[in-house]
Amino acid sequence: MGRQRVLSGVQPTGNLHLGNYLGAIRNWVEGQQKYENFFCVVDLHAITVPHDPKTLAENTRAVAALYLACGIDLDHSTIFVQSHVPAHTELTWLLNCITPLNWLERMIQFKEKAIKQGENVGVGLLDYPVLMAADILLYDADKVPVGEDQKQHLELTRDIAMRLNYQFGREEAPVLKVPDPLIRPEGARIMSLTDGTRKMSKSDPSEQSRINLLDDPDTLRQKIKRCKTDPVRGLEFDNPERPECNNLLTLYAILSNQTKDAVAEECREMGWGQFKPLLTETTVEALRPIQEKYNEVMGDPGYLDSVLRDGQARASEIANATLARVRAALGFLPPLS
Repeated sequence: MGRQRVLSGVQPTGNLHLGNYLGAIRNWVEGQQKYENFFCVVDLHAITVPHDPKTLAENTRAVAALYLACGIDLDHSTIFVQSHVPAHTELTWLLNCITPLNWLERMIQFKEKAIKQGENVGVGLLDYPVLMAADILLYDADKVPVGEDQKQHLELTRDIAMRLNYQFGREEAPVLKVPDPLIRPEGARIMSLTDGTRKMSKSDPSEQSRINLLDDPDTLRQKIKRCKTDPVRGLEFDNPERPECNNLLTLYAILSNQTKDAVAEECREMGWGQFKPLLTETTVEALRPIQEKYNEVMGDPGYLDSVLRDGQARASEIANATLARVRAALGFLPPLS
């Protein structure tokens, strides 16, 4: 029996930050030898909100390069661009036609983002959970890494797959594989540098709120120097009245590869003036190998093109086979050769 298949992806919107890396990508890297992995750059999802067409292609290549720079191994993983595989959009339409509207209207992220966009909200924002379902179901994924904010979307994916199987499949031969969540050891929940109660986010308008994987050392020093703290001397974890303190200590523990207990003891008597330079240099050194590998990959565009070309071919082979099964189950006339 072969390895189970895993699929995940990141949108090419802005720079990837430490929250993306420590909360998701690092877990992909650490577990990739156990699975057959497909990691896509989900550029179709990136246009569900207003975007800049001048930077979409550049950002897509940058995210693919960062996958490699962070340690995604092509011996165990396939990297590809979502829009390079047309089956994603066709399966989305087919799934749209069996998905009840009220399933989409109750999605929490749609409600939150629709409030921000007001009357300009597009159909794509309502419908992108179906596109996400197509992403997963096309590859017969056994497991899907999910964080707290994506659990509802995976449940929707499972519901759509089971609905299609019930309506158009047979119990002994389901059309689509129903994926399970991949609950790995809890990824680090990295919070904003400007508000320790909110997650670090690419959508935050303030660059000061996040540490990007490609921030240069001077930028990192300025961000950490200016990050929000409190007036209390002595640093501690898990005090609900000191969320910024907990966040910055967590970052230091992870990036310095130390245990929580060791960091608590080291920093117990420190003030911020002593701790911030320590965190800064630790962060600079932790990001250095990622940035060096990223610059190496981006400096060889032919290599990156070959990775994405090979990924497109591998992904298309699997996705097209799944799409053909769905088309047949729904009764379409097969393409004529």
